[in-house]
Amino acid sequence: MSYGWPILSTVTFLPLLGALLIVLLRGQDESVFHNTRFIALWTTLITFAISLLLWRDFDPQTAQFQFVELHPWLGPISFHMGVDGISMPFVLLTTFLMPLCILASWVAISTRVKEYMIAFLVLETLMIGVFTSLDLVMFYLFFEGGLIPMFLIIGVWGGQRRVYASFKFFLYTLAGSVLMLLAIMAIYWEAGTTDIPLLLAHDFSPEMQTWLWFAFLASFAVKLPMWPVHTWLPDAHVEAPTAGSVILAGILLKMGGYGFLRFSIPMFPIASAEFAPLIFALSVVAIIYSSLVALAQQDVKKLVAYSSVAHMGFVTIGVFTLTMQGLQGGIFQMLSHGIVSAALFLCVGVVYDRMHTREIAAYGGLADRMPLYAFCFLVFTLANVGLPGTSGFVGEFLSLAGAFRVNTWVAFLATTGIILSAAYALWLYRRMMFGKLEKPSLKFIKDLSWREVAVMTPLVFLTIFFGFYPGPILDATTTSVEALIKNYEAALAAAEQARFALAP
Repeated sequence: MSYGWPILSTVTFLPLLGALLIVLLRGQDESVFHNTRFIALWTTLITFAISLLLWRDFDPQTAQFQFVELHPWLGPISFHMGVDGISMPFVLLTTFLMPLCILASWVAISTRVKEYMIAFLVLETLMIGVFTSLDLVMFYLFFEGGLIPMFLIIGVWGGQRRVYASFKFFLYTLAGSVLMLLAIMAIYWEAGTTDIPLLLAHDFSPEMQTWLWFAFLASFAVKLPMWPVHTWLPDAHVEAPTAGSVILAGILLKMGGYGFLRFSIPMFPIASAEFAPLIFALSVVAIIYSSLVALAQQDVKKLVAYSSVAHMGFVTIGVFTLTMQGLQGGIFQMLSHGIVSAALFLCVGVVYDRMHTREIAAYGGLADRMPLYAFCFLVFTLANVGLPGTSGFVGEFLSLAGAFRVNTWVAFLATTGIILSAAYALWLYRRMMFGKLEKPSLKFIKDLSWREVAVMTPLVFLTIFFGFYPGPILDATTTSVEALIKNYEAALAAAEQARFALAP
């Protein structure tokens, strides 16, 4: 469907309008902070509502880019935007999580409130831009631009070691992306364009594909994050404010997986096929290693952070099986993880706001005083484990089904991660929720407030809804994934034919 107005640009840049309104507010008193919070909340809610319009009119029967906007910009670089079945769900996930982040920060953030909300609104625009860009340079600007507000969110409103964590996050992700920038320059010199739809049809030589594939891997592996370049993530999560952790786990990590789907596989299919075993090996190590490290954690936020690294391992395994089940499983797992991990970090934030500690040993018996909280935490814990009937099961099952078709050992070793995730997740739940309520500081702890219930309810609903009915996501992605596999197989067949023709 064509609108009489640029709906994709509106969804992408509307948060900047909210940020501008906040900039125009004068003063630093409580009434100004109150207005700031409401402007941020209503901006994100309106952005979400417009993205639902996109979803309503999105046609899942075509693999073509939809709601396309194309305008001249900087010489050979065009202002080119559009979405397909792979990117549309991520746009919706981003706009859905942002109002929840604003609500979660309502009381927790009491200093520099204006700057905090501006950072979040700017970050929303940059994140949506990553998923809607159809020009490589535009994609890079949005992809890297997101570092700046997140750097500030961690560095200004984070914990005691916030400066260390923010610089580590910034330097790791920037270092990987420098190689991607060099690759983008090489692509332009080779193909004469940075337009993504044109580049998807361009035939790069096998040698060039190898170098370009590794350059993009350097950036996406850090962002995802894959083992062994994951070490920035636990520090960033622990020090970030609650809403910062939600966005970090819910959206920013997904940019790496999206990059593999949008660039690495369709543009460099020969290199993707050649180096898939490397991805499988790194993913299996990430799943097992991160799960074992999670078992040893005494900080609840660090435990959830390491579980994120493990769950992203299922994503990369699924994506690089290049099967229908694996690819759809990888996409579904990213979306499910975006909901479940965001919810788990919000759960951590609830008790941290009350007790100002993340030590697991500081809790125990919370189910007696906080039954609503215990119920929400249980739903998200079981989804994190991958219990059938929750969204966490669908993505892991499909990813492993794809892996079984490609390499039984990879599937077998990855499955051990599900057993380990049950161990650390249920151990955490038992320590925090059950047992006697002996600690004096917990005797008067309050259950979820109406605001916290408003944040948790849609997350609980979606976790269970997509567990029983994954159809909306799978249907939206099917045609685009089929086209991706078809083009991938055609490229491999053409390369094999060319090699056969050159053989003596």
